[in-house]
Amino acid sequence: MKEYYISDDGIKLHAKLDMPEGAEKCPLVIVVHGYTGDMEEEHIVKTAETVTEAGFAALRVEMYGHGKSDGNFKDHTLYKWVSNMLTVVEHARSLDFVTDLYLCGHSQGGLLVMLIAGMCPDRLKAIIPMSPAWMIPEYARSGEILGTKVDPVNIPDEFYQEDVNLLSGNYIRVAQTIHVEDEIARYNKPVLIIHGDMDEAVPYEYGKKAAEMYKNAKLITIKGDNHCYNHHLDLVTSAVKEFLESQSDASSNN
Repeated sequence: MKEYYISDDGIKLHAKLDMPEGAEKCPLVIVVHGYTGDMEEEHIVKTAETVTEAGFAALRVEMYGHGKSDGNFKDHTLYKWVSNMLTVVEHARSLDFVTDLYLCGHSQGGLLVMLIAGMCPDRLKAIIPMSPAWMIPEYARSGEILGTKVDPVNIPDEFYQEDVNLLSGNYIRVAQTIHVEDEIARYNKPVLIIHGDMDEAVPYEYGKKAAEMYKNAKLITIKGDNHCYNHHLDLVTSAVKEFLESQSDASSNN
């Protein structure tokens, strides 16, 4: 495992790179956490381990204001995360062992993956949005942020989300401008969506809706499980491994 930092215009992003055993050249999967998350959460760690078991390199990265990366949590926005991930994608492409590039993200990280895929369809072989919180922009336009109500027009300078997480009003302002449907329409390559049908944070209906909107998507429903897959994480990792191995087989046959 190699631990280091990737610089995005002076912002240091904490990263860990794990290689599959014995590989000199291989595909790479960028794995990213969600809102308030970090790369050491169990579902992120287990996903990365599964990636290497499938013969792919795993690059876990923490976005602005999260984990050991630069920036204050309060000041993070989806624009900042997009800038971060565009830089990480270019960094990954510069690594001499990388043959193909994939994105995998959980929750707000899943939303990020969906945005980047639409922006960079030529860069990515496939994507894996997990419990993707792509309802955030829609909710922001109506004045709701992850369970907290705000005035969508007279946005406060800062506010507490669920009385715990302090956010700048710019988080809402940025989210209101984003239309994920546009980026879904721009991505035609394989998509694996994983979503628990008892998700308490991101309604399962958004996983179903995304799978219907993508041109080449498969939805894996984790029955009876919540947002972070606390009950059936093994089913999540099995789905990830099967999907990556199918991608590898398809590449070998081309």
